[in-house]
Amino acid sequence: MEKCRSGNYFEDFRVGMKIRHATPRTLTEGDRSLYIGLTGSRAALCTAETNARDLGMERRPLEDLLVFNTAFGKTVPDISLNAVANLGYAEVRFLAHVYPGDTLAVESEVIGLKENTSRKSGVVYVRSMARNQHGREVLSWVRWVMVHKRDHGAACAEAVVPATQMVVPSAWMRRNDYTARVREITAMTGFADLWDDYAVGERIDHPGAMTINDSDHSIATRLYQNTARAHFDGHAMAAGGGRRLVYGGHIISVCRALSYDGLENALSILAINGGSHVNPTYAGDTIACATQVIETLDLGQGHLGGLRLRMIGVKNASAASIAFPAPGEGRTAHPSSVVLDLDYTIAIPRR
Repeated sequence: MEKCRSGNYFEDFRVGMKIRHATPRTLTEGDRSLYIGLTGSRAALCTAETNARDLGMERRPLEDLLVFNTAFGKTVPDISLNAVANLGYAEVRFLAHVYPGDTLAVESEVIGLKENTSRKSGVVYVRSMARNQHGREVLSWVRWVMVHKRDHGAACAEAVVPATQMVVPSAWMRRNDYTARVREITAMTGFADLWDDYAVGERIDHPGAMTINDSDHSIATRLYQNTARAHFDGHAMAAGGGRRLVYGGHIISVCRALSYDGLENALSILAINGGSHVNPTYAGDTIACATQVIETLDLGQGHLGGLRLRMIGVKNASAASIAFPAPGEGRTAHPSSVVLDLDYTIAIPRR
């Protein structure tokens, strides 16, 4: 009887393979507090019960990226325990708020495979879904990850690269969670900028920066029960001539927290349209970010609008140093200081 849980290697995956990930996880107020301690999140809706009630909600939800990173962590033992790197995201949809006491269960389906020319690894494409204890879908996403092969000479099936939406259509986004009372958020944040005040092409250089300590990213990865060796096993990484990598989801969370300055009245993330971890981050690196408004979305509600944003994170450089590539240019247009290029959509009140 084999009890060594070595995880899946590239040649173990098959298109159409479905995986129910262990084990369901109940999120609590303690998780929220630790998330704030690790990221400095200041989202008004999630900061105080009084804020949530004044904005028309019964109670305050958990931070969207706390939910995403927790659900993502559930997939790691089956999908990316033997990963080289997580490469990108698409069609990330935040379908419902998650509250303290909710339990998340996650399932995935392999939707694509492509062996690398080196034959030492390949890219695995999966679509994952998180549901709460009532069976309601709260989060879905597609990601692709480079995974080592166990046997470099193993034969692999013909490549299948799935087509994904470049931008999550607004019709797929939730929009009925908020009443007209969300406009009152300006009294909580002290800033009056709403949907109407942002223009396509506008750039926001967020003034803060955060140095990633060893303890920060180690605790964050444990919080999400993300067991990827690249984040945990310094001995193994050193044996391969490398260092432990900071989990990319932690970088997204840090940049999102830093972007509060300039986007104070954002309510929640509706979707992540796409994203890349362009270069690795290590303990000791300092992260800064800037945001560009790509599109303003009319969600069909007089009190609520959407902003499609491009957020670029850099290490050991200032936000002012960031150059936004032209539309259509991807990660190859970035210098080595860029660690994150994220295209996402938020909900924000309108006048």
